[in-house]
Amino acid sequence: MIRPFLRFAAVAALAALAQPAFAELPVGARAPGFATQGALAGKPFAFNLRAALRKGPVVLYFYPKSFTQGCTLEARAFAEAMDEFRAAGATVIGLSADDLETQKRFSTEHCRDRFPVGIATPGIVAGYDVALKREGAPSGLTTRTSYVIGRDGRIKLAYSNMDYRDHVKQTLAAVKALRTKPKS
Repeated sequence: MIRPFLRFAAVAALAALAQPAFAELPVGARAPGFATQGALAGKPFAFNLRAALRKGPVVLYFYPKSFTQGCTLEARAFAEAMDEFRAAGATVIGLSADDLETQKRFSTEHCRDRFPVGIATPGIVAGYDVALKREGAPSGLTTRTSYVIGRDGRIKLAYSNMDYRDHVKQTLAAVKALRTKPKS
């Protein structure tokens, strides 16, 4: 029989090993350009960062896995806030390493047809430094990291936290702040 303290220590050690290492791109860095496939309202959707930036800032949020609890709740929170993002002139896209068929279902069931989700290819994951690592090795998933990219193609906000709850609040505040800054 394991003593309660030893059981607690073993669980704590395992939890520490399973924590992701965050090393997102810094504010001010040039966002890597990319194009990817995804889904909007259950239909195939092509996304090109450069084209999206011509319309305004882009909220690019990475999430680990479609249909998991935190990712589902995060997608619903973004869906509920889409009117505010649109009013601020921002495009929102979620990215995970899930395949296109999964993204089609997720875009309808949890994104509620309000914004697209795309495939985070290995190149995109590496470019944005969002590979979720477990015990130092890649897991095939992404960290929960949100970026706000300004029209100039530069990172305005980089927010990494595996807790989904503040991603919408952080990104929406950053997008709104871009609208209030004087143009130079």
